[in-house]
Amino acid sequence: MKERNSLYIVVITLVATLGGLLFGYDTAVISGAEKSIQAYLISSLGLSSLAHGATISSALIGCIIGGAVSGLLASRFGRKNTMFFAAILLFVSALGSGEPEFLFFTKNEPTYALLYMFNFYRIIGGIGVGLASAVSPMYIGEIAPADIRGRLVSLNQFAIIFGMLVVYFINWGIANGQTIEWINTVGWRRMFMSEAIPAAIFGILLFFVPETPRYLALKNKDSKALNILTRINGTEKAKIIFNEIKNSVEKSSTKLFSYGKIVIIIGILLSIFQQFVGINVALYYAPRIFESMGAAKDASMLQTVVMGLINVVFTCVAIATVDKLGRKPLLMIGSIGMAFGMFAIGTLAFLKIIGISTLVFIIIYTASFMMSWGPICWVYISELFPNKIRGKAVAVAVAAQWAANYFISSTYPAMMEFSSGLTYCFYGAMSILSFIFVWRMVPETKGKTLEEMEQLWSKK
Repeated sequence: MKERNSLYIVVITLVATLGGLLFGYDTAVISGAEKSIQAYLISSLGLSSLAHGATISSALIGCIIGGAVSGLLASRFGRKNTMFFAAILLFVSALGSGEPEFLFFTKNEPTYALLYMFNFYRIIGGIGVGLASAVSPMYIGEIAPADIRGRLVSLNQFAIIFGMLVVYFINWGIANGQTIEWINTVGWRRMFMSEAIPAAIFGILLFFVPETPRYLALKNKDSKALNILTRINGTEKAKIIFNEIKNSVEKSSTKLFSYGKIVIIIGILLSIFQQFVGINVALYYAPRIFESMGAAKDASMLQTVVMGLINVVFTCVAIATVDKLGRKPLLMIGSIGMAFGMFAIGTLAFLKIIGISTLVFIIIYTASFMMSWGPICWVYISELFPNKIRGKAVAVAVAAQWAANYFISSTYPAMMEFSSGLTYCFYGAMSILSFIFVWRMVPETKGKTLEEMEQLWSKK
């Protein structure tokens, strides 16, 4: 009789989390290159702040597309193959974003055609990120045993934050000691092209991991599904879980609202609130925020690295507590901390106070997010939905998340021009609403198998 193979579980989880690492890498690489892109592509063409925001956030259009089609691809081709496709898109995007002139064979003054090609490659990468953001946690959630699923899915958020931290170091290393002119013409290209390395590693390692047992059961590949479940859970537990999976697959309908609208609404609102609290504004525009506090270019990059380290530490707090305290309490605690941080930053902005106090409240805000909404939202998305509709439901939730992300990120420059104080207070208000939403609507999922969660929605 086989026992649980813990090392096997950890190894395949770590491979899947590379999708999260690339998610973080791709979305944060723009933070170091943002002002250079403005100087190289935007200012020379005389475009507005709205055009600037749209260009910086263009990858999010691809993320919406990738999130929307992730369920279709994951259901038709499998979780593993969808992640592999994401790796290919991210590899192509990394090279193309760094050399958008490739098809024009020239590096003359920036033109609209060059701007369009840059946005095209960023959107291609965004599709890859959208796919990875949906399917990597789905893969881990379907592989992981119930008692450690929260921690393992939270590792995906750790990988996202670690990817951001890595690229903060790389961006800082590329920019450190260089002239602004060199960074604005050469440095930003190297920042984008560096992503090709982790994308290639992700694609290669995916050849060595299995498909998820729940997807295999959906495709009636029962012997393969049972073999993988046995390696993950041990012989006796595997048989029980396999029977539960087959029972849920046979009884379920494929329609999105087969289990009612509430579960879908909860998934969508979790995704929207994760973005409307404003976290990606802090991540995408971090160097610019620190520069506005009086830091020089190199110093602002270094402070961003410090922020990345804090993000990693507090994501570890979530990983250590999610299967002990539960998902719901962590989300509510995080909402309170985020509201406190954002309202404090907004108040300082109204008083025109910029300094170390602003940095302290930014740290309080981001730490609160990283120990709660950052990882726990993805845990919920991976385990909230019943087996037969998981692909479609995850796609809807993730597409909603990226749409909210695009709205918040692209409107930030214009909002800041109108009123920085009101901008941060808006994010604080969203944090309060997120607390009320979790308190009133979101169920606890700690320790439940995915099939037990399905029974919860069946009763409703």
